[in-house]
Amino acid sequence: MRPRPPVKGRGIFSGTGFIILGLAATVAALAFPIWSYADRSNVAGASVLSARTVTTPYGPLSAQDRDFITKVRLAGLWELPAGELAERKGTTEAVRQAGAHLIDGHTSLDTHVRTTASQLGVPLPNEPNSQQKQWLATLTAAQGQEFDRQFAGILRLAHGRVFSLVAQVRAGTQNSLVRDLADDANATVLDHIKILEATGYVDFSSLARDLAVSPSPVPTPPVADPASAVPVAPSPSTTYSLPPAASGPPPANSP
Repeated sequence: MRPRPPVKGRGIFSGTGFIILGLAATVAALAFPIWSYADRSNVAGASVLSARTVTTPYGPLSAQDRDFITKVRLAGLWELPAGELAERKGTTEAVRQAGAHLIDGHTSLDTHVRTTASQLGVPLPNEPNSQQKQWLATLTAAQGQEFDRQFAGILRLAHGRVFSLVAQVRAGTQNSLVRDLADDANATVLDHIKILEATGYVDFSSLARDLAVSPSPVPTPPVADPASAVPVAPSPSTTYSLPPAASGPPPANSP
């Protein structure tokens, strides 16, 4: 029997088919890692966001909420001793009165923040941060009218920076305990701003410039010329007692 002749084009078709299949496999191999990475990225991003906000009986607790609680505690750790320095070293009654307001306000606020942190499981620092220690060192070294200038300038700058943070947290937090703490902090900070301004040592033009920029590692507080310092009577302020700690969220069917 004579062998059957080969079919024309079969070899060419087979070779082309192999090439097409090879290219398709290559494209798939290249595309799979990209798809897989994108998928993992979305999952990882969701996990990170979930980790930053935790569920509590008082509502979601965000990273910003926790940072705010920590900063309220830090404020008391350095402003209480600053107030004591003002009571002891201030050369005017207005400066000494401002120191007394710092002591009273942060004694109450520190009790509130420690209660809130305990209920929400937020760890708190036990000493001021490096910048706050530097401010205290400056006040400890200053004497006479220079102390009055530094005290009013440093404390007013610090309160101005935290005032905007309190408002931001109060406007956006979903946690009832953090809202209560922000209300208390807002009243305390505003009282301190007024009593510091009443010393007559606050340079408002320098203060505005410094508040418009980010805090520097080595801050230079705005201070007024001692010769121009004229104490004034502060605006009447309401005394705010420590609000009771919330025991839990309201019932679902409450109005």
